[in-house]
Amino acid sequence: MRVLAIVPARAGSTRLPGKNVMPLGGVPLAERALRTALAADRVDRVVVSSDDDAVLDLAAAVDPDVVLRRPPELAGDRSPALDFVLHALDALAPDSFDAVAIVQPTSPFTSAADVDATIGLLDATGAESAVTVMALDHAIHPAKLKTMDGDRLEPYLEDERGRMAAHELPEVFVRNCSVYVSRTDVYRGGRTLGDDCRGHVMPRLRSADINDATDFAFAEFLLDRHPEIDPLRP
Repeated sequence: MRVLAIVPARAGSTRLPGKNVMPLGGVPLAERALRTALAADRVDRVVVSSDDDAVLDLAAAVDPDVVLRRPPELAGDRSPALDFVLHALDALAPDSFDAVAIVQPTSPFTSAADVDATIGLLDATGAESAVTVMALDHAIHPAKLKTMDGDRLEPYLEDERGRMAAHELPEVFVRNCSVYVSRTDVYRGGRTLGDDCRGHVMPRLRSADINDATDFAFAEFLLDRHPEIDPLRP
């Protein structure tokens, strides 16, 4: 199975300007994702899709062949992932790929092994898509969610039925935004994820998702306290 990995790193983040070139542990976020994708055994080609000269320059310093300039009209706040995937597939033609993996710069603790495992899950199961997930903390378990009728608490999704401890609740998972892999025909059909989607579980400690300054500060804290989670650590 031939796999294209895309590191999407557009300019124009409103919540954390310049996010993709901010250094974490001395390495910019976009470069972290690029090095992770390049180290993955199951990836055949890697590109960094960006409209940001600073991002493209740092990508070129690692490997000039990974640079893919994204048109500005595909790099807006509301531009869907589908747009940059289809742009990359068209730009790289006549190369053909069976699947595309999106490796997010906002998830700095994703390892090459996570990328390989997610691709492997897609390949082994015959599913349409595979993504990285993490187990949801029981404190925000869906069974505990409430609405307010005045000051009266009411179940949002289901009655809690007295199940308050973690061992009393079924384990649930959420996408952690690190890696998304789908077969090329899913993207060509106008979707990012197919109906048959499988999950590769990552630990909560490595599931940081950086969207604002608080997230970035927390990632710095995690890296300081747990240097072993750094996938670029020698």
